[in-house]
Amino acid sequence: MRVAVAGGHGKVARHLTRVLAARGDVPIALIRSLDQVDDVTSDGAEAVVLDLERCNVADVAGAVTGAEAVVFAAGAGPGSGASRKDSVDRAAAALLADAAERAGISRYLLVSSMGVDDPPAQADGVFAAYLRAKAASERDLRARTLDWTILRPGRLTDDEPTGLVRLEESVAPGAIPRRDVAAVIASLLANPATAGLTLELVAGAVPVDAAVVAATERAD
Repeated sequence: MRVAVAGGHGKVARHLTRVLAARGDVPIALIRSLDQVDDVTSDGAEAVVLDLERCNVADVAGAVTGAEAVVFAAGAGPGSGASRKDSVDRAAAALLADAAERAGISRYLLVSSMGVDDPPAQADGVFAAYLRAKAASERDLRARTLDWTILRPGRLTDDEPTGLVRLEESVAPGAIPRRDVAAVIASLLANPATAGLTLELVAGAVPVDAAVVAATERAD
């Protein structure tokens, strides 16, 4: 499977690239800068330099044509203001969806966030803007006819992965190693029955593939 990953130089995305490449898939890393090419190619990805804040739908469609799935794992990142939360976490996610539709790609996985349904009352301006942007990107995706899956990880850490997760429609707040998030994304992509599901993810006690299968069974 050829999988185009927006935000291809991000931590989760690079872990995902390694997982996909190791199992024989072909990851395509959409990255912002030429400086990032060596990193993503060393992970096993094909690199495409494309700034999602400065290109149009034709540019993105051309970059992802030939892929069988797209993953939106991009983010404005720490230190960015509210305006970039909107331009990346909302607008760029919608742009990727537009491009997927134009390129005839039906499979779309959105990396969102826990908390979008119930943002904390004391959330600061930037964090609240981030949650609003993620919520808007989810609404946009659900209105499309794509085979979408929405994944809402909890607090991301760089801890060693355990391969054990809790993946359900709703879970209590918690943390999850980025490498385990990447493993879950790869497993979701490989299971067409996860289309149409919105799932929250934290560390747990169930092996990744079994957790994905269980999530599809609960949805039946």
